[in-house]
Amino acid sequence: MRKIFYTVFSISQICFLLLYPQEALAASKEGMQLWLNVLLPVLLPFLILTGILIHTNMAGKLLQPVEVIWNKVLGVSAAGAYAVIVGALCGYPVGAKIISDLYENHQISESEAKYLLTFTNHASPVFVRTYLCHICLKDQIPARTVFGIFALSDLTIMLLFRFVVYRNKIQFLSADKKKKTPVSSSSGAFLDVSIMNGFETVTRLGGYILMFSILSACISHFWNMKNLIGYTLSGILELTTGLCRLQNANIHMQWKYLLTLFLTAFGGICITFQTRSLVTRKLSMLPYITAKLLNGITTVLFALFFSKII
Repeated sequence: MRKIFYTVFSISQICFLLLYPQEALAASKEGMQLWLNVLLPVLLPFLILTGILIHTNMAGKLLQPVEVIWNKVLGVSAAGAYAVIVGALCGYPVGAKIISDLYENHQISESEAKYLLTFTNHASPVFVRTYLCHICLKDQIPARTVFGIFALSDLTIMLLFRFVVYRNKIQFLSADKKKKTPVSSSSGAFLDVSIMNGFETVTRLGGYILMFSILSACISHFWNMKNLIGYTLSGILELTTGLCRLQNANIHMQWKYLLTLFLTAFGGICITFQTRSLVTRKLSMLPYITAKLLNGITTVLFALFFSKII
């Protein structure tokens, strides 16, 4: 079934490239500009530096002195807390990449990795403040309100999965079970591996952005997406493109506000594919997808609740 889907997808996109080259070229340029001007300079340094910390087994050690706090507050180990912090600062899809690397390097258990995936992979503060609040919402909604809604939604999802879904199932690896760094490994080797992994990751993300940009242009060509359903579908397909179209949409501000929050919290199909490409196949994506969908719904509910209070 999967082979049939990819075959049909490839043939349809090739036909679009051949029949409508100008539209396909414009979409490709838009996607590649996003990758070159945003993803490459922003994500690559974080990917390289965090890779060094993980390969040297220093990710968890830096937070080890206050591990009891992470255990009690978030229900994660020190290494898991590192994924929470980096995911909160860097945004999609770095959080998922860090979790996968920690799991592959035997710094966290499978149950903790699945739990972490449900609440550590979300939009970065820079993206929310600059692109979402300033560009898309034109500062009509205070940034502190938007951040507060996202924080409450993330906290709700974390509590739900911690005390309901994964109650008494989250295991922490003991020190003797964690992978030790070989003595023969040099600092140069850590740096080389981290740089190559960083470039491989960011290049892979660029490929997904390119493909989904062309797909979005293809759908827009054959279907009028300048309506509420169209804007929603566009954002679900590819987040940044959808938000860009939504900011100029001729719809009520309340709908625009709720849609931007839902789409940003959910992430969209393109980010889900990006996340899947960065997460080891040993980890199921079902908890992540479920959590992101619930995150989008709870974000809208909190937005409606606070709008009534204000």
